Amino acid sequence: MNQYEIGLDKNPANYVALTPLSLLARSAAVYPDHVSAVYEGRSFTWAQTHERCRRFASYLAGRGIGTGDTVAAMLPNVPAMNELHFAVPMAGAVLNALNIRLDPPSIAFQLDHGGAKIILVDPEFAGVIAEALKLMSGPNPFVIDVDDAAFSDGKRIGEIEYEVALAKGDPDFKPRRPADEWDAIALSYTSGTTGNPKGVVTHHRGAYLNAVSNILAGGLFQHPVYLWTLPMFHCNGWCFPWTMAAAAGINVCLRKVDPTRIFELINQHGVTHMCGAPIVYNTLINAPEAPKGKSAKPVIGLIAGAAPPVAVLEGAENIGIKLTHVYGLTEVYGPAAVCAEQPGWDKLPAAERAQFKRRQGVAYPLEEAVTVLDPQTMQEVPRDGETIGEVMFRGNIVMKGYLKNEQATSEAFAGGWFHTGDLGVLDQHGYVIIKDRSKDIIISGGENISSVEVEDILYKHPAVLFAAVVAKPDSKWGEVPCAFVELKDGATATEAEIIAYCRSRLSGFKTPKAVVFGTIPKTSTGKIQKYLLRDEVQSAKAISA
Repeated sequence: MNQYEIGLDKNPANYVALTPLSLLARSAAVYPDHVSAVYEGRSFTWAQTHERCRRFASYLAGRGIGTGDTVAAMLPNVPAMNELHFAVPMAGAVLNALNIRLDPPSIAFQLDHGGAKIILVDPEFAGVIAEALKLMSGPNPFVIDVDDAAFSDGKRIGEIEYEVALAKGDPDFKPRRPADEWDAIALSYTSGTTGNPKGVVTHHRGAYLNAVSNILAGGLFQHPVYLWTLPMFHCNGWCFPWTMAAAAGINVCLRKVDPTRIFELINQHGVTHMCGAPIVYNTLINAPEAPKGKSAKPVIGLIAGAAPPVAVLEGAENIGIKLTHVYGLTEVYGPAAVCAEQPGWDKLPAAERAQFKRRQGVAYPLEEAVTVLDPQTMQEVPRDGETIGEVMFRGNIVMKGYLKNEQATSEAFAGGWFHTGDLGVLDQHGYVIIKDRSKDIIISGGENISSVEVEDILYKHPAVLFAAVVAKPDSKWGEVPCAFVELKDGATATEAEIIAYCRSRLSGFKTPKAVVFGTIPKTSTGKIQKYLLRDEVQSAKAISA
């Protein structure tokens, strides 16, 4: 034993397990009267939010909820959903925020698999939850309704309403801090395209660190005004419920993405920050009421996705939104990499600046590392912008593992890194650039084609609103690119025009050989569902055969 270990032990005075619960307690103590949340004419202060969370934690504890128990929620971006991110762990339990767009069988699986003891339900989703409960193989969770005056068409299916439960709780309840910062804080399910989704278990330490990382990477200052365009169920809102507590900011809650309402809230509350997928920003850019020039209020936005189209990055600037690209997955708490901006980028021409800003970038401030490795040798690929490997993460902002799935957990952590399944390269500065998901790479005549590269060209076409490219079976080349295109309102284009446009900007083998027009299927978080497009292409081949 060396001299720095003798008599120098951890004790309550010098060591406290990291938990985002500390962030709420501090803001409530330091800024008790500062507004914490606003929604449809209601507002709360940080002191009130802290008390409401303690009350509901007390109610949960009174129902026997504690360590190892799961509390599920089927809620939109309302104040109650924000509060649950604190109240549930205050009771020692784990929050399972459900995707509000899922069907009853998917929800039933997750409730069974996670062993939910309680579920909170918004009236809009009461019918779906009622059906899911009938499909469960295990015992049904206790149901709590969360009424919302902004939605009056639903029905109650629970045994008590949220505000009533709050009133029954003790305002002086002492939160149960985690015994270990490695304790689970949330359970989130991956959006798997085949089979059942995997349950991602995250811990208090990672939630705390990523909450603070969001402040550093996203340019948040003290008391930011954050608009909830990103679903809180998606990777726990990228940890932003906890981030806003750390920054003592204002949560501007929004039930659903509506461009008109978004611009109203930006002006009304002086919104400073927001997050979303490229589809969200693209919708705002193309909205008739989008402000332009000096009429646009400056907002800092985080955007996530494989690689946001240059057209989106440029378009956002035109309506006052300065975007920073972040990258991650459910397994790394949402964003855990950022395209860290370098001095001088702002002076570059818009198109050149956008090319720099669309990279996935470098590790988040409090993440240990993100890089591109050869999955066979586990060695970093050359920084040449060409050699493809797998994007991998390592550090404290990585999940504990997959619930009840040791094999998948072991495979995900093979070689001491988290394997994302994304294919990418490293540029000369060590910035990660994603080329595609491993399953989305198109191999035509032995040549690899990045669907992302082709999509970026399609997005530059003035008539294109959304685009996706998948592999189409081909008797000669094995497979060729097939483009799915959703046009802007009032715009027109033909297959020949789209193909000619791409051919003038891409190598011939990368040019789409077919174009399908129509609405492109998307998830509730705005990700294009390429697996459905691949199925469509395969079905068309089978029919033609």
